Amino acid sequence: MSTTNFRPAGSDWIRGISVKQPYAACILAGAKTIENRPRAWSWRGWLLLHTSQQIDRPALRVPLIARTVRGRELPTGAVIGVARLTGCHQDPDGSPPCTEFAQPGAWHLEISDVQALALPIPARGQLGPWRPTEDLVDQVLQQLPHLRP
Repeated sequence: MSTTNFRPAGSDWIRGISVKQPYAACILAGAKTIENRPRAWSWRGWLLLHTSQQIDRPALRVPLIARTVRGRELPTGAVIGVARLTGCHQDPDGSPPCTEFAQPGAWHLEISDVQALALPIPARGQLGPWRPTEDLVDQVLQQLPHLRP
């Protein structure tokens, strides 16, 4: 678990990312260290890991995903953890994928320092990186007090 402190609420230090289940659960489990996106993200820093309203049901039949999420709850429409976005890349054409979860042609957001919340926080997300409200950040910090500045 990271002991790196967050910067105070109200600064430009954190974004949200909305990810469908069961992919968000795979990130929280530490198995999925990249998130596939159609465009590159230039922003780097802390992310609130938010689950979209929908579950990708066919993905639950993919053996890699099924093994990773077995026994885990799949909450939707909530912040379930935090992570650090450290980079963004595309695999070169014809090269092997950077991870088992990498999709060819997608931009791969590099995720590390994943920390789960004990209780999901209901919240609305959106496509692309989004700015959380100070209230939402405060609710996250209540559950992860060691991250306080």
